[in-house]
Amino acid sequence: MSMLRLSLGAVLALTTALPALAEMNFNRIAAFPVMSNADNADEETSAEIIAASADGNTLVYTDSPLGVIGLIDITDPANPAPKGTIAMEGEPTSVAVVGQTAFVGVNTSESYTSPSGEMHVIDMAQGTQLATCDLGGQPDSVAVAKDGSFVTVAIENERDEELGDGGLPQMPAGFVVKIPVRGGTLACDALQKIDLTGLAEVGGTDPEPEFVDVNRAGEIVVTLQENNHLVVIGADGKVASHFSAGKVSLDGVDTKKDGKLEFTGTLSDIPREPDAVKWIDDDHFATANEGDWKGGSRGFTIFRKDGTIVYDSGNSFERAVAAIGHFPDKRAGKKGVEPESVEFNIYGGTPLLFIGSERGSVVGVYDVTDPAAPELLQMLPSGIGPEGYVSIPQRNLLVSANETDAREDGNAPAHVMIYERSDKPAAYPMITSAGTDPLIGWGALSGLAAGGQGQLFAVADSFYGAAPRIFTIDVRQQPAQITGAIDITLNGAPAQLTDLEGITLDGAGGFWLASEGNAAKMVPHGLLHVDAKGEIEEQIGLPPELATQATRYGFEGVAKVGNTLWMATQREWGDDPAGLVKLVAYNTETEEWGAVHYPLDPKGKGWVGLSEITVHGDYAYFIERDNQIAQDARIKKITRVALDQLQPAPLGGELPVVTKEEVRDLIPDLRSTGGFVVDKVEGMAMDAQGLTYIVTDNDGVDDSSGETLFLPLGQIDPQG
Repeated sequence: MSMLRLSLGAVLALTTALPALAEMNFNRIAAFPVMSNADNADEETSAEIIAASADGNTLVYTDSPLGVIGLIDITDPANPAPKGTIAMEGEPTSVAVVGQTAFVGVNTSESYTSPSGEMHVIDMAQGTQLATCDLGGQPDSVAVAKDGSFVTVAIENERDEELGDGGLPQMPAGFVVKIPVRGGTLACDALQKIDLTGLAEVGGTDPEPEFVDVNRAGEIVVTLQENNHLVVIGADGKVASHFSAGKVSLDGVDTKKDGKLEFTGTLSDIPREPDAVKWIDDDHFATANEGDWKGGSRGFTIFRKDGTIVYDSGNSFERAVAAIGHFPDKRAGKKGVEPESVEFNIYGGTPLLFIGSERGSVVGVYDVTDPAAPELLQMLPSGIGPEGYVSIPQRNLLVSANETDAREDGNAPAHVMIYERSDKPAAYPMITSAGTDPLIGWGALSGLAAGGQGQLFAVADSFYGAAPRIFTIDVRQQPAQITGAIDITLNGAPAQLTDLEGITLDGAGGFWLASEGNAAKMVPHGLLHVDAKGEIEEQIGLPPELATQATRYGFEGVAKVGNTLWMATQREWGDDPAGLVKLVAYNTETEEWGAVHYPLDPKGKGWVGLSEITVHGDYAYFIERDNQIAQDARIKKITRVALDQLQPAPLGGELPVVTKEEVRDLIPDLRSTGGFVVDKVEGMAMDAQGLTYIVTDNDGVDDSSGETLFLPLGQIDPQG
């Protein structure tokens, strides 16, 4: 008995002494602009499908606009370096790697009715082409066997979406090819064509294989996206099983493109129409149900290879995307967040599934230890339009390829982003509405104000002008938590024709809001006074001296000093000298208007303007920024002006020019997330203790990565 007690005691002592296992998280550590690999950086570039060498030190991605594959050296993953491109003499559509050998599917089609394609075998180390196989059709996805013994390709022979209603059938039919790998290259003469016609109920004569993957048993799973069908091909190259991907009905989703976020809609009998597929083990695989011409169920499904559904995410993935501000309202009436990508691997003994949202520009990380009960661990931000992912578990890395080059629209170029798994806390999201009931949708945050201890208020701009709101934020939580939303109403109905860019407390339980005008949309410049419930009590338009000189770029913030409201005007109006913008004053007691001039930094590329004003102590603080993004961003800063300089002069005459002082360069803060520098630092607030918070406007995830950076900066006021 005594020996037993001693043994148990020793075990208990040892157990107590062991440290708890640290929680592991992915955090982005680098963002590589793929234009860095181009000979001409001004050309359109893209990163669509991505793979890695066996040692995990080199990435290879397809760049369709340039007709090349690009190489990136990630020996130091936090500092990826360009390794150049290799021309493909066609459109590269997909790539897979064995060792240092890349297998690239290349579309050489003359037309939809005369499709053709090749498989190029590339020595990544030497940059040379080892072999070429004629595939007999237009290739889409490429995958390799786990043991490297063969390559398989989905020959889609895609349809013309502009022909008729874009439906099926449109011949010629697609198929799958399987090519043995011998001596480090392809045995093209042993290519096997696998017929998939006559299997699907939808367009059975015209199968369009979209994505392929291979398990350890050498079995191939194929998605027929437009056909809403799945096929499993045995190791012998013959169809082993096939089944419909099925339909799903959803509740609690946003189904209308209407300038507001309401997750109360219903979709009935929506075909899943899966895009990407990945094996989880030899018996289970997961599909990303992006949808195409008829469907798209906004989530993912885990199937057994016999067709049994063991899990479907329902509305949960889309709502998780929405909770972190990444829901694309302009896609609400179509396919929502469009989960398009799937990746899988085992990290530290934990099987992880990665589900990528193309339209939401995020990837969900799931623990699938039990395939019937995936656990959402993280949501990671990506670049614009993530298309492909590659997992590198031996280096604790995950990589995303983001295909959209949005420079023509003033946004970011295509990027490859690198994430590292470690015991560091998750850096993203920085703000969330997760757990609210009903779910509070949000985005395009444009103005901040400090409330009571640990509380901020925020407004969203005109992107959600159909239902303007004031959000309450608890900053004592990590991430910051959106806890409520106050609807802005006029006579009890949602207020229309507003573009809320600034907010300040009125001292009596209500708020003053600054609305930026837009004549093209009949939105007036002005001020709104709302009560604690959001009802508009007073609307104040501009006096003629301002209204006749106003431009599109108006009030971007509002702050209260005594009885005076001060508004920061974003850019020069008609009567402003170049480089000077108005700080406009309105006395709420006397109803008098006045202004001073604020001197902007000299502009380089694009323009420079103000985005916010807040007051703390003896100073007014401003966000001054250019409208540039990523590598072109130069000016993102906090400045301040002593309050004793804010002595408004009458409108219509010469205005005094205040003296500003730079307080903080925000570009290092904006780079701290490992991504590119975002454009719109729009909101700033200081609480009673001088703790400062800034927030970025994510443009409602419209031609944007959707990232919202909510950054606590601590005390930046020397008086604080």
